[in-house]
Amino acid sequence: MVKHVGSDSDNNEPDYLDTWFVGNQVSIEEYYKLYNRKIIITPKVLTLEWLKEDKLNEVRDMLKFQKLDKFLKLTRNTYLDLVKVFLTNMWYDEENLYSQVKGIDTAINEEVWLSVTGLRNDGVVVSRGNTIELGNFNKVQFYKTCLRNQETASRTFNIGGLVVVPRILAYIVIWLLTPRGFNHATLAEEDLILMYCLMNKIKVNWVNVIREHLFKVGKKLEYRIPYVILLSSFIEYFEINVESKIVEEIKALNQITTTNLTKISLKKMKNKRWICKANEESVRDDEEEEEKSTDDDEDDEDEDKNMNFDQVEPEPEKRLLLLFKTPSQGSNNS
Repeated sequence: MVKHVGSDSDNNEPDYLDTWFVGNQVSIEEYYKLYNRKIIITPKVLTLEWLKEDKLNEVRDMLKFQKLDKFLKLTRNTYLDLVKVFLTNMWYDEENLYSQVKGIDTAINEEVWLSVTGLRNDGVVVSRGNTIELGNFNKVQFYKTCLRNQETASRTFNIGGLVVVPRILAYIVIWLLTPRGFNHATLAEEDLILMYCLMNKIKVNWVNVIREHLFKVGKKLEYRIPYVILLSSFIEYFEINVESKIVEEIKALNQITTTNLTKISLKKMKNKRWICKANEESVRDDEEEEEKSTDDDEDDEDEDKNMNFDQVEPEPEKRLLLLFKTPSQGSNNS
């Protein structure tokens, strides 16, 4: 039995590792090499109902077209240890995803994907360098169409300049669809491809996207572990014994709400319209002008009903009075 320094426990290590990996020393070595101290990406949950309530129907319709609603709102307790075991033993072919946990073989086929996530293994297969089915897609040109100022020159695809819908989609891609643990402020080519498909309603093979992303980040030490809710769902689907394992409950803070959108410099105005904070001043002016116009119309109607000309000051004099009547004005001012 191999003894590893810095393991999670000293006395019980051989027992639980033997149980998790059924004595497979190659898998145990792989676990220590890649996953033992690998950090889990905090999962996030999004419901299309919330998007509807918050007047984000355009984003909601894009996600609904892709049939992502069930996947995005997945929530349950997560089994961090067993997720790492699943990833250690994971492999896949063109059809299925496979692993073994505590001696139980798992084959994540289309039936399992559909049952757990509502996703099918169909749609356009896209990835970096593989955009042939997207026609004339050009990442630079597409990025510019998403900017508030399309004349802005930038060598990097920063999220900060995006208008509302692309900015929200970027957040969803980076935190939920292909989550990563770093560099959330800059879009990679893969992010732009998925955003393009979402905005143009090109049906994506999300099973392939998730599977490829798992292997990309799962087998590299510097990347954190994504999809912890999804992988825990697979573990439950195959009825693997989860007793005495570290369990983390998905709490309210994992739900994407208005707070999350304000952190990416979006703001909800009085009319429930979402804007970029950089545009807040001009939009507020428009709103105030609109409200003023409405109030003036209502005031005119009231004055027509109960007008007393003896109590009405001449309009120029009224403006002059308002101009000089300020909070700082006092008896010493002259």
